[in-house]
Amino acid sequence: MYSNNKVLALKYRPQTFDQLIGQKVIAESIFNSIKNNKIPNAYMFLGIRGSGKTSTARIVAKALNCENGVEKLCTENFCESCKSIIDGNNIDILEIDAASKTSVDDVRELIEFSRYKPTSAKYKIFICDEVHMFSKSAFAALLKTLEEPPSYLKFIFASTDVKKIPVTIISRCQRYDLSRVNSSELFEYLKKIKNLENGKISDEAIKLIVKLSEGSVRDSLSLLDRAMLMENNGKELSLKDAQKIFGYFEKSKIIDLIEQILEGNEESSLKLFRDIYNSGVEPKVILNEFLEALYYLKNIEYVNLNGTNFDLNDKEFEKIKNLSKKILKKDLLLFWQFTLNNLDKIDIIKNQYQFIEMFLIRCLHLKKILKSGENNEKNSDKKTTNLKENTIKNQKEYKQETIDQLKNVEQQDKIIPNPEVKNKKENYRIKNFKELIETCEHKKELKIKYELENNVRLVSFEDQKIEISFNSNLDKSFVKDLSEKLIEWTDKRWVIAFSKKEGLPTFKNQKKDKEANLIKQESQSKFSLEIKKLFPDAELQSVDEKNKS
Repeated sequence: MYSNNKVLALKYRPQTFDQLIGQKVIAESIFNSIKNNKIPNAYMFLGIRGSGKTSTARIVAKALNCENGVEKLCTENFCESCKSIIDGNNIDILEIDAASKTSVDDVRELIEFSRYKPTSAKYKIFICDEVHMFSKSAFAALLKTLEEPPSYLKFIFASTDVKKIPVTIISRCQRYDLSRVNSSELFEYLKKIKNLENGKISDEAIKLIVKLSEGSVRDSLSLLDRAMLMENNGKELSLKDAQKIFGYFEKSKIIDLIEQILEGNEESSLKLFRDIYNSGVEPKVILNEFLEALYYLKNIEYVNLNGTNFDLNDKEFEKIKNLSKKILKKDLLLFWQFTLNNLDKIDIIKNQYQFIEMFLIRCLHLKKILKSGENNEKNSDKKTTNLKENTIKNQKEYKQETIDQLKNVEQQDKIIPNPEVKNKKENYRIKNFKELIETCEHKKELKIKYELENNVRLVSFEDQKIEISFNSNLDKSFVKDLSEKLIEWTDKRWVIAFSKKEGLPTFKNQKKDKEANLIKQESQSKFSLEIKKLFPDAELQSVDEKNKS
């Protein structure tokens, strides 16, 4: 068992730029700026917890004031300046927490203090952690000093929430965004610490720590600390033991749960959930893991186990790959949205265990509805296939019949030429307003069709007489164009009269009203009401009248 009087996160806190984990580019940039004496008035370090913001701030403070200079920054035998900064008792380096010093009066004290030159160091430095906690008036009081500070004064800010910091503050700082540490890099770092501390932890357990830390070095060291405190009779800490310590369960159990839901097995689904819950996992964590499993089911073809992704092990990867072939992508997206909606509601429920049970039962019913929809779709596809086959057959017969007729006509023309037949005009018989619109479409007179549908209100329609009213958008040449085409199509002269009566709604508006009525009727159907229960926010957008039984 390892022993130490200091937690790992403090014991192995980086003291130089080359010791920073996962921030190589940023470290080089800051090092070069100090080396070339191009030091900004203020630094702004942004990133998630444990990414190295405060550590970087302290290294910068040491680099600016080290007696040996930035290129020979103290690593072991610390100079007086570096030692006092590490110990936190350098009177020229003021480190404050903005969460406890939020008011304008606190900032005024800082500005007042900044008027005096440093006592022993080269620069007087203010390190301000969680700077986004400052009040608006505090930020405003800081602006002028931040833009034009004395040559001996430098500011270093750190924050996890850049959105709360005014743009006027950010624009006066040299900004650095510290990224999450890469999984493989963090894995190698933790193995190194484990060896230095003579810890006995398996690589699989370390990979679990990397996954749980989510790219945070401090979190990973804290978890490693807990793992190394575990007595295991001199044996290496296994993945299963690590899972018990951290309250983590295998993702394969969630994958099994989803599989049982897809098969419609209620008893097995609830039993699996109870086993997971009894192992000490919080209901909200189960929902989040459910979401993560759905994500991998949808995107497994794009996931590679290349050593930088510790979210899935080989067994889980194969399980998800096989299961993803059994479920449609659109169904996965529906389950994803359904789970997200429940994740929003779980916090308002007193008994979250019961909530998850009911969530799983609703998932089972949702699958039944989806399955029913799939069967209907298959039957519809079968009908469509038969219809296509019959249509193709009829077309072939019709084509052959037409060819025979053409041959006969061709032979007759050769024997008895009749010029009158060639010049004969085919006359259309238009019985109503709808047929008139259909004729325009057939004849490709789209301009006239558009006017009839959108700008004309029908009052009456008789043989060779149409009475209409119209709106202000009607084209001036409409009557003339329609009259000419009606003579051409029917070989008759038509009267188009304007009426003072309002007439029926435009053809387009009639169509809209019809669609609205269909949606209203369909929204009261049994299927729609079932969907509405599952998805309260769902809204019926359209109804296909052709397929509506």
